[in-house]
Amino acid sequence: MYDQPRPHPSAPVMTFDQVLERVRYEGAYPTRERAAEAVHQVLAALGRQLTGEECYDLAHCLPIEAAVTLTAQIPDAENLTGWGFVKDLAARTGATPATARWDTGAVLTVAGRLAGPDLLARLLARLPDGYALLFGQAELRRPQPVAA
Repeated sequence: MYDQPRPHPSAPVMTFDQVLERVRYEGAYPTRERAAEAVHQVLAALGRQLTGEECYDLAHCLPIEAAVTLTAQIPDAENLTGWGFVKDLAARTGATPATARWDTGAVLTVAGRLAGPDLLARLLARLPDGYALLFGQAELRRPQPVAA
């Protein structure tokens, strides 16, 4: 009947500097500045795809600098598949699709770890096909209706 309060950590598990170092390691970026650029670009793109509770809950898991980037976006009218997300990111940033895919994987893998398994499962259930791989997870096929 009534919404039960969801526990939120009072502070993110990592500082923004720690997130940048983790993304820098995951993406093998030469500088923290390059890692920060990837974090802001990918989280802004994700913020255009996520709405509602999942966006809010993910923002609570992130350091404030990353949470602001995620939540400051106006949602897109079109829900993009994982590959569409990568192509859109490449077009917006002027990067190649391969570079955008690399950046996406480096950032979303770290974000997924911060989110934890329950929230990550909710995010993947909310997003169209193709995002699990971007978060560093196995992509399970959704059941298709059997044609009679």
